[in-house]
Amino acid sequence: MTGTTRSSDGLDDRRKRLLFRCWHRGTREMDLILGRFADAEIGKLSEAELTELEMLLEVNDPDLYAALTGDKLLPADVAGPLFARIKAFPVADSAV
Repeated sequence: MTGTTRSSDGLDDRRKRLLFRCWHRGTREMDLILGRFADAEIGKLSEAELTELEMLLEVNDPDLYAALTGDKLLPADVAGPLFARIKAFPVADSAV
């Protein structure tokens, strides 16, 4: 996978911006983790979940990656239910 598979057509501006930010993190690993999650879920997220995603995107890549792999803990105000969903989201295609 080299990038987004989801079109931003039909998304409001906030979701479009978040989809772009998830795929353009600065490290390829985080692009793939957050981008794939955003492709699958961005259209279904509630306003509160969008706010939580915005907060997660403010965490720098090394710290967020370490938290996703279990090597570091994030502050409780950042590591909410959406973080748990991202952490549990499959990072590879099941067809591979």
